[in-house]
Amino acid sequence: MLRNHASTHRMNDSTRTRYSKFLSLVLRHQPQLIGLTLDGQGWADTADLLRRCAAHGRAISVAELRDLVATSPKQRFALSDDGARIRANQGHSVEVELGYAPATAPALLYHGTVAAVRNAIERDGLSKMQRHHVHLSPDEATARIVGGRRGAPVILRIDAAAMQRDGYVFYCSDNGVWLTEHVPPKYIRWP
Repeated sequence: MLRNHASTHRMNDSTRTRYSKFLSLVLRHQPQLIGLTLDGQGWADTADLLRRCAAHGRAISVAELRDLVATSPKQRFALSDDGARIRANQGHSVEVELGYAPATAPALLYHGTVAAVRNAIERDGLSKMQRHHVHLSPDEATARIVGGRRGAPVILRIDAAAMQRDGYVFYCSDNGVWLTEHVPPKYIRWP
């Protein structure tokens, strides 16, 4: 069990954002950046993560890490029940098997994007790019936030019911993001 011998104060928003981005980098994309090892399901030893973060100029206390995981609006990370392990919930570019079981998605899902990529999406559909899956939102509001990170958001409606009837498989991550391998153009409705 992980014990907290460090500070218990809460981080300010700027520090929280900076540490969240750093944790996303090392838990989803570049664990080698700090010499961290992820297991096959993407889990890392929490104490090892904190030691390595501190050694790389980002000292995070156990309390701060727990607070970051618990209060993240996007719920990007998960701690094991005993707090001894941590992982990113989805979005990995490193090879991991998150162990999500196939699930029945809602009939309609959403994807936030920007107008500049319309031609590519109309031609190729939604591709996972460097990630393991395409990420879909359960509601328009979430998709608007996601799409808004790159400019004026365009919200696509995904006919998940038709995709499932046609044999496409969906998974739901621990933080409610719907995942699938690919969304062909015929299942996408533009506003």
